[in-house]
Amino acid sequence: MLEGKGMVKETDMPEKMQSKALAAASQALDLFDVSDCVSLASHIKKEFDREYGSGWQCVVGSNFGCYFSHKQGSFIYFSLEKLNFLIFKGVAS
Repeated sequence: MLEGKGMVKETDMPEKMQSKALAAASQALDLFDVSDCVSLASHIKKEFDREYGSGWQCVVGSNFGCYFSHKQGSFIYFSLEKLNFLIFKGVAS
């Protein structure tokens, strides 16, 4: 497990879910190389789908922009190590 602590930049998730997000990101960084952002995002997405039901999205990288709609209470944007993590559940059309 990584020793560094993540920094939540923006969220509307309950605290327990925030902790799960940070733990899933830390676990992913233990399993995959920091440069393998696709595997990191895939691991986190699968963890959230398993824990909270399908429909989760995850973006991982050091520099990205985004604009999206999300289900209330399902959004977190945080940094860990040198990467930024965005996790959210999309809204149904």
